[in-house]
Amino acid sequence: MIRFGIIGTNFITDWFIDTINQLDDVEVTALYSRTESRVKEYAENHSILHTFTSLEEMAQSDVIDAIYIASPNSLHAQQSILFMQHGKHVLCEKPLASNVQEVTRMIEVAKENEVVLLEALRNLFMPNLERVQQAMERIAPVRRAVFNKSQYSSRYDLYKNGENPNTFNPEFSNGSLMDLGVYLLGPALKLFGQPNEVQASGVTLESGVDGSGTVILSYDDLDVIIMHSKIHATSTPSEIIGEKGRIVIDDIATCDEVRLELRDGTSEIVSESQNAPMSYEIEAFVRAIEASASETVVHSANDMIRLADVMTNVRTQLGVVYPADK
Repeated sequence: MIRFGIIGTNFITDWFIDTINQLDDVEVTALYSRTESRVKEYAENHSILHTFTSLEEMAQSDVIDAIYIASPNSLHAQQSILFMQHGKHVLCEKPLASNVQEVTRMIEVAKENEVVLLEALRNLFMPNLERVQQAMERIAPVRRAVFNKSQYSSRYDLYKNGENPNTFNPEFSNGSLMDLGVYLLGPALKLFGQPNEVQASGVTLESGVDGSGTVILSYDDLDVIIMHSKIHATSTPSEIIGEKGRIVIDDIATCDEVRLELRDGTSEIVSESQNAPMSYEIEAFVRAIEASASETVVHSANDMIRLADVMTNVRTQLGVVYPADK
C-alpha cells in the first residue's frame, strides 16, 4: 500500500482524491495547508486522517510514502526537493517546475535519494495517446501536426478588471504556456522527439505572463505547430497529417476520441474508453515505486528535462521572465 500525502486543497486535489479512491493499493493519509482551519475542514470532508501546517514536519513524518504536489508552479521545485531529501517519492503536477534549471536539480536530488520523481502530465500516460502513435504508422510519412488547446480563463475577466489572480501572475510562474501549452508540447516531444529548431511567438500581457502563443517545432521532414491560449477559446481539434491520411484528436489534453481518416475516404475511431484521467499517471508512478525504478518509461528523467528545456526556450523568446529565473 502506497500512502500519499497531498499539498494543496483545490479542485485538482479533489480529482486526485476521487481517483485514488477508485484504485487499489493506494490511499491518502495526510494533507497539508498553510491554514489550520482549512486543512482540518478539507481533511474531514475527505476522510483524511493526518493534517499538517508545516511542510518540514510532514516531510519528516512516517505516515506517508509519497507526496502529491498541487501547489502553485513556483513552489514545485523547493517542495519536491524537501520531500525527496526526506526519502519521499514525488508526484508533482505539471509543469514540473519554473524552468529547466530547477527540473535538472530536482532530478539530481531524486537520484541522490533513490526516490521516484514524476511530472503528472496526465495525457502522456493515457492509452489513447498510444493509439495515436500506432495510427501514425498508417498515415506515414507524417508531414505536419497541429496541436491546439485554447480556452477562455475564468480568471481573465478579473485580470482585465484590475485584479491580480494567480493565473496571470508571474510570481507564481504562470501563464498560458505553463497551464495549457505543456499539454501540447509534452505529447509533441513524445511522438516526434527532439526538434531541430524551436520558434515561438505570442501575446504577452502587462503582468508579464503570456496570454496566448504559438510554437513551431521544426524537424527534418515535418513541422509541429502548437497553439495555446488562456484569453480566447476555440473548439478546433488537434490533428496529425500524413501523406496517407490524418489523425483527428478531439482534445489533446484528454484524448477521449481519436479518429483516423485515410486518403481513400475511409474513417474509423481508433480510441478506446478510458478510465479516470489521472489514474494512468498514478498507476505508472506506483509501479515505478514498487519496482524500485528511478523513473517511468513513459516520461523519463530525460523526457522531463527536454520538455522543461523547450518551455524555458519558448519563454525566453517571448520575454516572459519569472522570479525563479533570476
